[in-house]
Amino acid sequence: MLPLCLKLVFDLLKNSIDMGKVLIVFISLIMFSCKGNAQKGVEQENSTYKVTKTDAEWKAQLTPMEYYVLREEGTERAFTSPLNSNYEEGIYVCKACSTPLFKSEHKFDSGTGWPSFDREIKGNVAYSGSSEYYGIEEHCATCGGHLGHVFNDGPKSTTGKRHCINGVALKFIPKNE
Repeated sequence: MLPLCLKLVFDLLKNSIDMGKVLIVFISLIMFSCKGNAQKGVEQENSTYKVTKTDAEWKAQLTPMEYYVLREEGTERAFTSPLNSNYEEGIYVCKACSTPLFKSEHKFDSGTGWPSFDREIKGNVAYSGSSEYYGIEEHCATCGGHLGHVFNDGPKSTTGKRHCINGVALKFIPKNE
């Protein structure tokens, strides 16, 4: 990207366009480059998944909101999921494929408005991307469904992690079922 930017700057200078325009073009190219710092970091662990379906099959199985979050990597509004205030014993599974993702014993109230956990069930969650603001993206390791993000501001007495998960991406199964 940088060699292209330099070539454009030199071409503009050579054609005697004023320096203000050159500076605007140069800054714009740098700011809107495709591979910024937000895309660097942890690479996604799984690019192929055990459970795969067409978009039509996912749309037939999921509600519009579930599809938006799980397949289009959207986010539900804070404080809208009934799972945010659920503290029954049980397990939280992927809404799309029923893979166990989180245990109720690791759930805590983060005050963010989304169900939060201090750890995942190892091997059942995949990670991709990283940014200081948005955290590391979390996906179901079985179907690739987008779950939410993990941050390093969780309970210091346990893992220090906060898995901030869209409630619509989860299904709760009580302990005795």
